[in-house]
Amino acid sequence: MTTQSRKAKSGTAAEHRFHNAQGAAVKTWDEAFATRQDVSPEALATTAKLEMHNGTVTFAMEVQYNPNTYPYVVLGGRITSGICGAPWDITGGFMGQTIRIDAKRPVVDPGCAQTITIVGEYQNPPAYRGTYGFDGASSWYKHTTVYHC
Repeated sequence: MTTQSRKAKSGTAAEHRFHNAQGAAVKTWDEAFATRQDVSPEALATTAKLEMHNGTVTFAMEVQYNPNTYPYVVLGGRITSGICGAPWDITGGFMGQTIRIDAKRPVVDPGCAQTITIVGEYQNPPAYRGTYGFDGASSWYKHTTVYHC
């Protein structure tokens, strides 16, 4: 990013000042737009708390996603309660105008499903309405999944 300021004595010359993405002054344009090696973990991933409701059960989720993509790429996370054998590991998906969250049980248990797929469409106030299912299906049950701050 650059800013220009006029020199006091000459109305024609301009002085360029460069700043990098963190706001620090740098000497050149190349330094201002160079890829930084010391990228903070928060710049590459953040967490959203979601709650999926279907009328009889509520699943609490902590979804880790990349805020630099759109639709946001789901990197991982956990379903922490409300589902058979919680916690479950979130293995992937995306969030944007639509949502898809895939998760699996970390331990095989013949008494519970082994995977879950949650799909839906965005609505206001911020939430997704759609369906979910187990072991490869995604349309068994209806849900509304809401954001929590």
